[in-house]
This record gives sequence, structure tokens and C-alpha cells, in this order.
Amino acid sequence: MTTTESRTTAREYEVGTLTDLTPGEGRTYTVGGRQIAVFLLGDGTVRALDAVCPHRRGPLADGQIDHDLVVCPLHQYAFRFDTGRCTTPGIDPVHTYAAHVRDGRLVVTVG
Repeated sequence: MTTTESRTTAREYEVGTLTDLTPGEGRTYTVGGRQIAVFLLGDGTVRALDAVCPHRRGPLADGQIDHDLVVCPLHQYAFRFDTGRCTTPGIDPVHTYAAHVRDGRLVVTVG
């Protein structure tokens, strides 16, 4: 009998500098072959999730931030930064990614 083991190795990517972001706004980066939106929240923390809304492919980095949510600019679906879940039933979630600032650089973990 053969057992197949699947391992996912997380990898950190430096995507830019903290000064690239404006508090309360997002910016899209290509990270590990994925489009990821990175946001600087008002409290100074950074959050990252898929840059494209699963509903109609709206640009989430252009969405409005409401505390722990980003709202898609096309149809106002809201996605939670912590889980990626949409607040509207029936809309697929987006992937979330660990993000932080290290020595003034934005770091996103994919994997």
C-alpha cells in the first residue's frame, strides 16, 4: 500500500514598503503567481486576501474598508479579513493570507 502525503510549504514574500500603502486603502500585488490585495488598516495593521471578488471578479483592493471587512466596489459584497467569508450567504469566500510589516517592508505569507 502506498500513502501519498501532501505537504504545503508556506513562503514569505516581500511585496513592497509600508509607505506604498495609505491607511484605509488597499493595493494589489502579484504574490507567488496570485493576485493579492494588501490593506493598511487605521490601527496600523496590514491584512491580505485574494484581490478578486468571486461574484463578478470585482477589484477588492479598490473596495471600502469597514473595520474588519472589505466591501467589493461592484456589488457591495463584504468579505471578512480574518476568514475571507462573505457576509452574504451563497457567495464563495476568498482566501486570506498572513501579512505583517518587517523593517518597514510588507510581508505576505502564501502557502
